Amino acid sequence: MSPNALFREFESRDWQTATDGTVRYALVGLGWWTTDVAVPAIEESTFCETTVLVSGSAEKATRLADENDVGRGITYEQYHEGVAADEYDAVYVATPNAYHLDYVETAAELGKGVLCEKPMEESVERAERLVEACERHDAPLMVAYRMQTDPFVRIAKSLLDDGVIGEPVQVYGDNTQPLLEMIPDEDQWRLDPELTGYGTSVMDLGIYSINTTRFLLDREPTEVLASMASTDPAFEGVDDERSSFLLSFEDDVQFVSTASQRAHEDTQLKITGTEGQIELRPAFHGEVELRVEAGDLSVEMAHATADEVDEMREEFDYFADRLLTGAEIGPDGRHGLRDMEIIEAIHEAAAGDGLAL
Repeated sequence: MSPNALFREFESRDWQTATDGTVRYALVGLGWWTTDVAVPAIEESTFCETTVLVSGSAEKATRLADENDVGRGITYEQYHEGVAADEYDAVYVATPNAYHLDYVETAAELGKGVLCEKPMEESVERAERLVEACERHDAPLMVAYRMQTDPFVRIAKSLLDDGVIGEPVQVYGDNTQPLLEMIPDEDQWRLDPELTGYGTSVMDLGIYSINTTRFLLDREPTEVLASMASTDPAFEGVDDERSSFLLSFEDDVQFVSTASQRAHEDTQLKITGTEGQIELRPAFHGEVELRVEAGDLSVEMAHATADEVDEMREEFDYFADRLLTGAEIGPDGRHGLRDMEIIEAIHEAAAGDGLAL
């Protein structure tokens, strides 16, 4: 199959089960990601509409609702009181990690579908409570792993499943960015351990390598080694300004990953097998390029191959599709909870006594 034909096969949404219908979203947490990324993605979607915006500020919620032609803006307090609950079907939670549980619990009690940003919460214990709340109220829960709906990631999974590169042997993942250049505020929530959780780099960046590898290999890690350091004063309180970790996956697939919030931007994921290699680079920050080398096969694909793909649009439509048809949700709450357990284990491994060389 030619690269263009392969792309078209997955661009046509191999996951789609719905043919029509609309899911109305309430967006909880109006930071830049929601306003600059999520709102435009929903506007371009097939099955979604934003009808309610929720913020801690009544002025901000109303102003952004007016600016984006959204039906209503309400406060967090009003949201918890059930104001406008009949005006949305699902909730997208994009607050700092430590606040996810509160908003998800309310959505579950109101009988709404929940699309919760990753990581699910600031700790395994709170993530467990989040999952249990949705299960108790029979509320559909999806964790926002947008990489799982990217066509190139899905192509890579198909090639792996078909054995194109033989048996997977090892994986290398990297996700780095200069956080304080992007958001020049040392008091931001990603540097506050009470809000971010176990740390900053693995929670916010390393999770991409971890979850995408779990998805691609359809395997789970069984052992972990890790090392972390924080050298810049702005990272006092979080221990992983720089991090590296080794996970041994089922079938002895070795996974090495690095992540840092204070480094040149780089995103990549490389899977090496007994007969070839698949590489995604860039991998995680909205642009994905795919390279495949196996025997006589040598393919390079970029999103420019076809119409631009918006991972967030695909993510919102995927969840809407599941709500409209009742189809199984891939990255559900239990799937996301496993990532939290892995991240906790990485931090515990890094805190353990290492071997001096």
